[in-house]
Amino acid sequence: MVRFSNNLVGLLNFITFLLSIPILGAGIWLSRQSSTECEKFLQGPAIALGLFLMVVSLAGLVGACCRVSWLLWFYLLVMFLLIVLLFCFTIFAFAVTNKGAGEVVSGKGYKQYRLGDYSNWLQKRVSSTKNWNKIRSCLIDGKVCKSLVDDGVSNNITAEQFSQEKLSPIQSGCCIPPDDCSFTYISPTNWTTQSNSSFTDTDCSQWNNNASVLCFNCGSCKGGVLDNIKHDWKKVAIVNIIFLVFLVIVYSIGCCAFRNNREDNSWNKYPRRYP
Repeated sequence: MVRFSNNLVGLLNFITFLLSIPILGAGIWLSRQSSTECEKFLQGPAIALGLFLMVVSLAGLVGACCRVSWLLWFYLLVMFLLIVLLFCFTIFAFAVTNKGAGEVVSGKGYKQYRLGDYSNWLQKRVSSTKNWNKIRSCLIDGKVCKSLVDDGVSNNITAEQFSQEKLSPIQSGCCIPPDDCSFTYISPTNWTTQSNSSFTDTDCSQWNNNASVLCFNCGSCKGGVLDNIKHDWKKVAIVNIIFLVFLVIVYSIGCCAFRNNREDNSWNKYPRRYP
């Protein structure tokens, strides 16, 4: 009789196998349809995740239901490594996101963000030319600054009214010049610069009213992106904790199924003989 643990492992892996199909399909679709750097950046992880889930779930499904011990051993090994990696990543995520926050500006409804306020590891990753070019491409393709108008922040809004707007970290860092520049407001993404002025903030010289430039090369933009990453990573870390508990339970059930396989194989190899 097939034991409960084997059935449960088989069922869980069958569900995982079904989930891997749309993930793999989405990655393949992106590889054929992607036209932007941002979309191309997503296709690799999607295909890799889909293939990984498919192979591991098949190993667990066949190993548990067909009593193939070496496949179940492979499945448990991968699960153990995954548990260790997720545990390490969760600790790392909390460590690197523990530093950095937006700076409140007096009389403003939004905050200002500075690259140097965040952890050195995150700074190096986002400041890399290769990485930042991809991130900037995603920001431009996503029209994060155009959304200031699309979301109802009209071009006719006054400077006083605009200063009270609740902007996201990316909008505040990438779509408007830093407050220290003291530029004259015309519209949310249009400011009169003072070319003859000397600025203490190097971001001021990076600002341009061109919709594809704005402050996308500014340190404040990178700081806004890091603040967004920081909050997202903390959410992911919390989800990881829940997922880790689930994986440990599944791993424990898998160990029971593996033990059942070995016992059954031993029974079949050395059947009890009656006199």
